[in-house]
Amino acid sequence: MFLVEAKRVIIVILGAVLNALSLNLFLISANVYASGFTGAAQLFSSIFNDFLGIGLSTGIILFVLNIPVAILGWYKVGKGFTIYSIISVIVTTFSLEVLPVFELSEDIMLNAVFGGVLGGAGVGLTLRHGASTGGMDIVAMVLSRMKDRPIGIYFLTLNSVIIAMAGLLYEPENALYTLLTLYVTTRIIDALHTRHSKVTAMIVTHKPEELQSAIHKTMMRGITIIPAKGAYARDDKSMMYLVVTRFELYDLERIIGEVDPNAFTNIVQTTNVFGSFRKD
Repeated sequence: MFLVEAKRVIIVILGAVLNALSLNLFLISANVYASGFTGAAQLFSSIFNDFLGIGLSTGIILFVLNIPVAILGWYKVGKGFTIYSIISVIVTTFSLEVLPVFELSEDIMLNAVFGGVLGGAGVGLTLRHGASTGGMDIVAMVLSRMKDRPIGIYFLTLNSVIIAMAGLLYEPENALYTLLTLYVTTRIIDALHTRHSKVTAMIVTHKPEELQSAIHKTMMRGITIIPAKGAYARDDKSMMYLVVTRFELYDLERIIGEVDPNAFTNIVQTTNVFGSFRKD
């Protein structure tokens, strides 16, 4: 258990450093914005520095924006998930303050693409190991645990504001390159983890009761258990069918590995869910 948690902390730190590098080496100097709270922090920093003459760094603003979200996550999501998010935000803030803002290239397209690649790698690695970078990830977790509201509209709204402001405050091209960065980031996250808010897991196992108990200790999700039979060995099995959020995927994989390493699991993309999503 210690090694698993230590590995997760190391991955969270690595992801945070990659996020900071994407900003300080590519995006900030080009006035191209990242997605979510990181992009919002960039936007506020640009407004304060360029139009109000107040020197507030992206890292400090990102930290301040995440304070109320971290408090919300602590009470509504869980202490473990929130602690990893706090670690990510702190390391990102520290890295943004320590690492210099350095323009590697004057080509805005190169900055947009490589900034998106590094940022997406940081977020994707963090999500893949059951943690988050804070901000909208925690908001999404809270919404999914409350009333299963569609979270895509919140991400779309915030990113649309960031793109619009990039075009209004600077050049229209900046808005287009910001859109390019968001696209690249999404594709990298999709390659490393999943950009879908929900996924469906179908688990074929000999230990349905043990798995069901272990899953419900960690997440509030309904499970359908269907009798199954192996086509080759003709032995009786059970297929567990459940839908989880992308943030819970790491915990689900860990539980299956601990309870029944021989289980066969198929994870598929879920476009939408109707009816009860939480455990009754």
